[in-house]
Amino acid sequence: MSTVESYLKPEVIRQISRLDLRAQFVVRGFFQGLHASPYHGFSVEFSEHRRYEHGDDPKDIDWLVYAKTDRYYIKKFEAETNITGYLAMDLSKSMGYTYRQEMTKFDYAISLAAALCYLMVHQQDPVGLVTFDTKIRQSLPPKSKRKHLGDVLSLLTNLQPTGETDISHSLSQLAAMLKHRSVVMIFSDLLSDPDEVFKALYQLRHRQHDVILFHILDEAEVTFPFDGMVELEDPESKETVKLNAGSYRADYRKEVEAFRERYRRDSAKAGVDYVELDTSMPFDKALTEYLINRRTRF
Repeated sequence: MSTVESYLKPEVIRQISRLDLRAQFVVRGFFQGLHASPYHGFSVEFSEHRRYEHGDDPKDIDWLVYAKTDRYYIKKFEAETNITGYLAMDLSKSMGYTYRQEMTKFDYAISLAAALCYLMVHQQDPVGLVTFDTKIRQSLPPKSKRKHLGDVLSLLTNLQPTGETDISHSLSQLAAMLKHRSVVMIFSDLLSDPDEVFKALYQLRHRQHDVILFHILDEAEVTFPFDGMVELEDPESKETVKLNAGSYRADYRKEVEAFRERYRRDSAKAGVDYVELDTSMPFDKALTEYLINRRTRF
């Protein structure tokens, strides 16, 4: 396995204590993993690259492409206006779950959000951050300066998933906060009533915001690898249930698939980009789907 691929393994990313380094490793690995060159970027206005020519402004050189190809490419733009992004982070206690004690859903979400923030600031797109449980708890207004990257990463580093959650109410609050068209990137396990969640998502879409829903589950929540009699506890309500894992596994997996299919289907209807993830997946998969989904919006 190459060094880049090893960086992208969630259990390796977890061992990188500094979030700024995590973000850089993920982003660099993602770019090095792209096969096509030149490639398309993340901003709505960023259309393509072309070879650097004498007389071009050196500040338009894309240094990540240079690192990948040893060639100079210039970013071509279709418009002057940058797109504004908001990272919306679920602080619910259920996000702190991990089966193999390597990376919680929250760790995964934080690392992915940091990488996306790094990408947007690199593209000079303003990006902000909101955190929520039963309501919005913290917010940083969107900026595109390099210093702002440090501010966002500092806040992300100190977050802890501790509360109950009301995703619908929190996203409705966010919809009321946003004054200009934005890309809203939501990081959550979505362990809430889908009907209520989609009411809030439709509010965001009605206000012309683009929504990308990163649905993050633990690998055990997807595969249910348990055996024998087990006791399961809801981390927020503390309710418990005892069951025979082997006899329950097939039904459980069927329910999880139906849960995800509901989000796939209704997200498509709402015009929401749905990115389905679990904590065993390399981060470049999430970034690739983000890029593909962003480009399908325009």
